[in-house]
Amino acid sequence: MVRVTGWPATVRRRAGPAGLLLVAACAAWVWTVTRWGGTPAMPGTMGLRLPAYLAMWTLMTAAMMLPATAPVAALYARTVTAHRAPRMAVFTIAYLLVWGAAGLPAYGLSAGLGRAAALPPAAGTAVAAAVFAIGGAYQLMPLKERCLAKCRSPIALMLRYASYPGPSRDLRAGAHHGAFCLGCCWALMLLLTAFGGMNLWAMLVLTAVITAEKLAPAGRLVARAAGITSLALSVAVFWIPALAPGLTGGGGGPAGM
Repeated sequence: MVRVTGWPATVRRRAGPAGLLLVAACAAWVWTVTRWGGTPAMPGTMGLRLPAYLAMWTLMTAAMMLPATAPVAALYARTVTAHRAPRMAVFTIAYLLVWGAAGLPAYGLSAGLGRAAALPPAAGTAVAAAVFAIGGAYQLMPLKERCLAKCRSPIALMLRYASYPGPSRDLRAGAHHGAFCLGCCWALMLLLTAFGGMNLWAMLVLTAVITAEKLAPAGRLVARAAGITSLALSVAVFWIPALAPGLTGGGGGPAGM
């Protein structure tokens, strides 16, 4: 009997890196649910100081972003011929470092916007409307489309990464892809300031949107639909302030499931 050995090995090579990122994402989700599940959606920085906020932010972005990044990581892994596991770890860490660094302005923004929850309801609602409008408008901009295109069709990026010389290649590739991912998704993450920090329902919905717009055949339509929905929320929040419990104190219900 003839043994076919090439196909399973090929599957393992392609699925391994993606599977590891999905495992990491699942671990981040488990931490998020066990740490924050059942607590109400909280405004601002949730009372956390900067180091604790950055740790929370990095784990949260790992949970939300790694599922959509797994196919790109698998594609990059095919260009790695030796020491694949440690090199992919460097790629992933560099990717998450970009999102971790984004936690610095996110902390300042959250601290500032969190004060809106203590303002008169009309002021908090106006701030929420502005957040929804900014997030929705960016979803429809050419820059969003450009960054999304790089995430959806990363072949050109792979060719660029292959030209990176020396041992810093994986670090540079992960950071470069992280920068495009940040450019693609920052506006969706901005919406979390309106929905409330660690609002698990909002995180789940936004994770689904991020994954669909990057991986689904109709991903560009998903991105535009998300933008239009966000613009609609910028109007609807004046009638239903509870749509933005993180800024209006509207009692958005439990953050957990």
